[in-house]
Amino acid sequence: MEEIQVIIGGKTASRVISAESIEALAPLLEAYPKVFLVYDRNVAWVAKEIAAGSPLAGMKAIDTSEKAKDLATVQDLCSWLLEAGADRKSLLLAVGGGITTDLAGFAACIYRRGIRFAFVPTTLLAQVDAAIGGKTGVNFLDFKNMLGVIRQPDFTFECAQVLQTLPHRDFLSGAAELLKTFLIDNTGNAYEKAVTMLSEAEVSAPDTLQKLIAAAASVKAGIVGRDEQENGERRHLNLGHTFAHAIEHEARQAGLDITHGEAVAVGILLAARLSEAMGLASKGLAARLEADWTACGLPTSVPFDLGTLTAAMTKDKKAEGDTIHFVLLSSIGQVEIRKISAAEATAQLL
Repeated sequence: MEEIQVIIGGKTASRVISAESIEALAPLLEAYPKVFLVYDRNVAWVAKEIAAGSPLAGMKAIDTSEKAKDLATVQDLCSWLLEAGADRKSLLLAVGGGITTDLAGFAACIYRRGIRFAFVPTTLLAQVDAAIGGKTGVNFLDFKNMLGVIRQPDFTFECAQVLQTLPHRDFLSGAAELLKTFLIDNTGNAYEKAVTMLSEAEVSAPDTLQKLIAAAASVKAGIVGRDEQENGERRHLNLGHTFAHAIEHEARQAGLDITHGEAVAVGILLAARLSEAMGLASKGLAARLEADWTACGLPTSVPFDLGTLTAAMTKDKKAEGDTIHFVLLSSIGQVEIRKISAAEATAQLL
């Protein structure tokens, strides 16, 4: 079992625990007088495994979708906690993907002005990104994660075992965030290793996958520890996301089925193209990433006219007035931030 600490202000604010089996979770839960478990119905088998090894004060299944990621679901969770007798010393354990951890984390942050919470992410996307760093929240008026807070979970427990029933499309959605992380920090040529694993179908080798998940978690934990409130370096983790959130918004309006990871994959390519257009990256970077994406099975085409994305980008939660902190690539493993308007970014790509 490997432990990665999120150090903030010289103190351990959270832990990311990488283990081979879900059975290793039980000893961690012994420290809490009451544990309440909320889980995505799609991974009921994981919740049952946890319940078999640890006494629980209550369990609740929820349906997960971007539409259900709202204040009504948070209110329902808080009502359940109140009726079940959860107090300030209780732990809310969320089992599921990023929607589940965002919802449960936000509920824990506001219930009784804050109770302790922890995550067992069951998607690759959540293991390498959503469940690490303390961001919680819900969608509001069709805009993604518009309401939320930053507060660290006690721990995030990760093991590749819980990914065994993950649909391939959802796995690829997480792969986009995995690759994004290594585009930001390519220590040990992790980006190249991830591309090789994904393109050569080596995902069946759990040791390789577990090591890459832990490497990505370490990168994010380090960034969060240095900039928890996203005033500087943590913005790097938004690589491709300004475009991605606009794509997701337009997809919801059009009734199209596009996952977050698919939108991020396309958003990263747009960011690479913008980086070249602004002279930050050498010509050919976007083409290389597109070839890698194709080899890995990720989407590469923008599903909307670029001009239609501008309005949605101006309402991005990271927008400051007319400008946005765009995360751009200068090379693989090296990013920088440029503050420009959504209209200017779009114009550079047309």
